[in-house]
Amino acid sequence: MSQIRTSNDLAQIVENAVANTPVHDIHTHLYAPAFEGLVLYGIDELLIYHYNVAEAFRHLDLPYEKFWALSKIEQADLIWDALFVRHSPISEACRGVLTTLSLLGLDVNQRDLPALRQWFARWKPDEYVGHCMELAKVETICMTNSPFDDSERAVWDAGFAGDARFVAGLRIDPILMEWEKTAPQLIEWGYEVSLDLSGKTFDEIRRFLSDWSRRMKPKYVMVSLPPHFTFPGDNIQARLIEQAVLPYCREWGQPFALMMGVKRAVNPGLRMAGDGLGRSDLNALQNLCAAYPDNKFLATVLPRENQHELCVLARKFRNLHIFGCWWFVNVPSLIEEITTMRVELLGTSFTAQHSDARVIDQILYKWQHSRQIIARVLSKKYVELSATGWTPTRSEIERDVREILGGGFQSFLKS
Repeated sequence: MSQIRTSNDLAQIVENAVANTPVHDIHTHLYAPAFEGLVLYGIDELLIYHYNVAEAFRHLDLPYEKFWALSKIEQADLIWDALFVRHSPISEACRGVLTTLSLLGLDVNQRDLPALRQWFARWKPDEYVGHCMELAKVETICMTNSPFDDSERAVWDAGFAGDARFVAGLRIDPILMEWEKTAPQLIEWGYEVSLDLSGKTFDEIRRFLSDWSRRMKPKYVMVSLPPHFTFPGDNIQARLIEQAVLPYCREWGQPFALMMGVKRAVNPGLRMAGDGLGRSDLNALQNLCAAYPDNKFLATVLPRENQHELCVLARKFRNLHIFGCWWFVNVPSLIEEITTMRVELLGTSFTAQHSDARVIDQILYKWQHSRQIIARVLSKKYVELSATGWTPTRSEIERDVREILGGGFQSFLKS
């Protein structure tokens, strides 16, 4: 075993391992370059991202409707002025923009928005996607793919050949959350379903999901769920999950990913920026894991108040893999708290982070910021481990880092 002599040596080894290990980004809203208009990048997309929109309206004295009527550049100008010129950009979302620009080699201290636009205009999407992935050391990106998105479906219908850097995640929110709207669409596409779930409905939903699995080859099937979600239950969601989704997942060997705790449109005027959160009833997740041991489940939760219970559930059910610090808990203070708690309760049997990026540039800051925190947490834990007389080797540390940066997720898929 290579000898680690001091806590400083240990911290340096951990920092290097975390900084240089390629990650599997297991949940994003990004797209491969073949999806063209859905591929978002550049300074204006960074500025008008919904995190910044919500924060900017803390300062903007402007009707929502007037803001949305503006062009993308005009919206970005307003947000730049509100959050970067008239106030210091010290929030995590604003710091993320600046970290991204800095990692790209741009001088953020110039505060020159037109010059930034000129720099981004030189890039072609495919080249820029590759550049960002290389800088961020992201090996694979898992997209969020919905057959119900007209723009996206057109790419699949045209015969998307695939991109080794991008893998699919099959999103089924419209089926579970908007059945009355979705059923007529499935009927139009040739599936024999009914609003009351009678007849061939469950078999046909499984056929629909199987058809799209053959196209997409998804790593998992996923849904975002509100705080009031319960299981089991005498309601459409529970019946669809029990009789259509879970059998499909077993047949195809795919985990069912539950992203829990989002309240949609608490302020509709903000559009995508208007979603909130609420504490979830994790008894639903517990019941799923207990009743269906032959199914695999992925889970992440939005409220801070659910994080400890989620960790305890993962200790009890080996068919549950928890991942990431999602959305409103993707801020440094909470990432550190949550990651520390997970290491203390789960060792390395979880996936520490996912970017949740919607703009390709965001993988730069989200992984840079998260890696720094993950390294700090692990360094402290390895120092504590060494104090017992068990000093980890460099290869053991590198193995552990690979596991929590996506290797454990890959193993869970294969188990």
